Amino acid sequence: MPDDDAALHSQAARGRGPSPARTRSVPIRTCVGCRTRERAAALLRVVAENGRLVPDPRRRLPGRGAWLHPVPGCLDKAERRSAFARALRLRGKPETGAVRRWVQDQQGTGSLPVPSSEESKVDQS
Repeated sequence: MPDDDAALHSQAARGRGPSPARTRSVPIRTCVGCRTRERAAALLRVVAENGRLVPDPRRRLPGRGAWLHPVPGCLDKAERRSAFARALRLRGKPETGAVRRWVQDQQGTGSLPVPSSEESKVDQS
């Protein structure tokens, strides 16, 4: 029997035998406002179309995207730092009205995922 164990081990080492269970990786992105890393599902993707920023909640629009926590504070920081222009490789400041309206509308409905950095600040009692 020892020969069988050696054969099994050598096959596994070469990638032909059984392998440990693999876990699925979760995409991680950085918010352009607060610069914290977060799961992509908790962030809003934003793209530029004709010098204007467009929210892309379904993550389907073509082109380069920037990621943002869908809260007004992160949007304000991103605007102050000119982070959208840098992340999307644009010249000049893009118009952010559509993204601001989307964030404010979502804040009113309460249907947004709460970023993990904000969860620790909220009193759960």
